[in-house]
Amino acid sequence: MITTAFTELVGCTAPIQQAPMGAISTPALARAVAGAGGLGTVAVLPGGSTGELEGRLDALTAGLDAAPGALAVNFLTEDVDPEQVELAAARVRVIDFFWSAPAADLVNRVHRAGALVSWQVGSVGEAQAAADAGADVVVVQGLEAGGHVRGRTATLPLLAAALDAVDVPVLAAGGIATGRALAAVLAAGAAGARIGTRFLASTESGAHPDYVAAVLAAGPDDTEITDRFADCPLCRTEPRTRVLRSAVRAVEASGDPVVATVPGPDGPEPVPRHSGLPPYRAIEGDIAAMALYAGQSAGAIRAVAPAAELVESLLGQAEAALRARAGAPV
Repeated sequence: MITTAFTELVGCTAPIQQAPMGAISTPALARAVAGAGGLGTVAVLPGGSTGELEGRLDALTAGLDAAPGALAVNFLTEDVDPEQVELAAARVRVIDFFWSAPAADLVNRVHRAGALVSWQVGSVGEAQAAADAGADVVVVQGLEAGGHVRGRTATLPLLAAALDAVDVPVLAAGGIATGRALAAVLAAGAAGARIGTRFLASTESGAHPDYVAAVLAAGPDDTEITDRFADCPLCRTEPRTRVLRSAVRAVEASGDPVVATVPGPDGPEPVPRHSGLPPYRAIEGDIAAMALYAGQSAGAIRAVAPAAELVESLLGQAEAALRARAGAPV
């Protein structure tokens, strides 16, 4: 067990938050991570209804009262319904925000409902703003991260600067998929790590099998930051995402304005070329030409495993690396 200010505050036994990844982060994935002692997270997509949120919360929280970890709900962009935030805050331990400026009014709403606030940021200035707004945890996202990348600084330099700037627990995000990487950010002062790409390739992940296979086949140099998947709510402010390089080649080669279909209430609905929607299991079409979000850590991922096993493995490797570091001669 690794105890940090984050684990003590949130009530986890593992200093690991599973990153929200839209439909990829299923309630089953979040529950598995929480059951293993980490912080499991699901995302609320902009524009979703309160009824949809209630159903997601029901699926997320059923039967997990005694879990050694905790649960979080993530809200994206400035387009946040405060009443939905309060609804979620009454059901989970942590409310998580990203891709928006830190706002004290939202923090206060969460606190009044009895939950903690985590805010993911991409710069030291944003980290300070989040702490000043009352956030209990700040997550610094380095440019190695997959998906929507807010910052322009590598994880470790950004972490070091943020630790000097704020007094709340700081999690590191970006490029962390192994126990050694987890140990590295903990040794650098982080209170934990926010991990996405590693959990994308888990048994409980909602990712399409072809998406998972592409991540497993990727090397350390096979991702890039691009504006090729800019048709999404987050990209309206800044179209900047890290995806597999193969997806960029495939979408550029595709001449079809529609690359896939997704189930809808009245039948299949089109997914346009350049959509920011990552391919989840129910999607059919040219998966290779969709937004295959992945961090630079993809090169370290070679197999799918249950999320609980991943948490256990990450912790075990990190503990071993930290013990070796502590015993190394100066």
